[in-house]
Amino acid sequence: MKGRVKSAVWPAAVLAVMALSAAGCGKTSEDARTQVRMVQYKPEAVKVFEELENEFNRTHEDIKLTIESPNDAMTVLKTMFVKEEIPDIVGIGGDINYSNFLDADMFMDISDYEGLSEVKEVYLEIDKNLEFVPLKGTYAVPYAGNAAGVLYNRTMFQENGWTIPTTWQEFLDLCERIKDQGQQPLYFGFKDTWTCLAPWNAMCADLAPADICARVNRGETVFKDAYRETAEKILKLIPYAQKDPYGYSYNDACTAFARGESAMYVIGSYAVPQIKSVNPDMDIDSFVFPAADEAEQNLLNSGIDLQFSVMKACENKEAAYEVLRFLQEDQNVQKYMDAQNAVPCKEGDFELPSMLDGMLPYIREGKMADYQDHYYPAEMTVDAMIQTYLMEGDPDAFLGKFDADWKRYNRDIIRKVKEFERDGEKEGGR
Repeated sequence: MKGRVKSAVWPAAVLAVMALSAAGCGKTSEDARTQVRMVQYKPEAVKVFEELENEFNRTHEDIKLTIESPNDAMTVLKTMFVKEEIPDIVGIGGDINYSNFLDADMFMDISDYEGLSEVKEVYLEIDKNLEFVPLKGTYAVPYAGNAAGVLYNRTMFQENGWTIPTTWQEFLDLCERIKDQGQQPLYFGFKDTWTCLAPWNAMCADLAPADICARVNRGETVFKDAYRETAEKILKLIPYAQKDPYGYSYNDACTAFARGESAMYVIGSYAVPQIKSVNPDMDIDSFVFPAADEAEQNLLNSGIDLQFSVMKACENKEAAYEVLRFLQEDQNVQKYMDAQNAVPCKEGDFELPSMLDGMLPYIREGKMADYQDHYYPAEMTVDAMIQTYLMEGDPDAFLGKFDADWKRYNRDIIRKVKEFERDGEKEGGR
């Protein structure tokens, strides 16, 4: 998804460094302060991290924090590992890259970090679901989440008296009503295949178990069954989109929505800055995608956009924990949320952007489910698979390929899961 780095193949050389130690926390420079080096993966957040770095160093005499925000951070990090230049803390997303780090045994168990008690339980559960096999301990502090569903033009809705749908049938009825009034219900930018994951993920949050990928790895079910309803329902969105949605890009879709060419846009909150760059005065709100037949079954599609992990190579855990404490201070959480239009993973009364008004009840109650694509290996190119499926409309062929490709690209993980199931927690846990 946009704003979240997709996984890359982990070369053997990278995995081989998992036992290596490197210069880390505890090393001192000429000014005799303990040095803490962080690498975070969101280059679009470089400005707010510069502010946080400066404030930390201004208020801490015994620790010097350096935060790096490189482009293509996952590639940079893997290169650092090969060169034995492992940082002390990494800021990454809650996706398969995190899973790969865990699998390589690169992270420190931070179960004794007191700040974990301030994190919403749902985000801690999301992290546990990202473990290929169950691990003892906790390996990240979820910091910022995101939210995806349906963005809508609040002015257009108010002028036409349209109401927010809460069930799948109500959503279809709304699309039909908008279409009957001579207006465009939806706009898609499916030329950029990653945008095909936006409706897919949002609908799966309601219709598929959050841990479906783990269940498939354990041999308990298959995607042909678990994803059937999502696959059949997502096809029904296409008649309500513009002609040839595969000929328009993400930028095209953002621009069209900003100009009032559609009432709704199925995408994440991360698209709002792009939309506002076209129409700064646009009044945007959002609602949870109502893919379920019963309103009570709907969940907000929300994942961990940023979290912090301490590397095993860090020699001064307490210095790293002091950095985490600073980042978790309410004023610093709010500063990051304001800069990135993000959802806080920390419990508390934080001010959220107005475009999330319609999702607030779900955020406050923790009624959320992770993005399914956080579990997909990049080699599967699921986004392109969905695009092809939407054009061809054959659910049996699509789901059959999904199951076949999953076995092909996840065979090593499936083997590890089977070994864990056979040997039990004694062998599989750390």
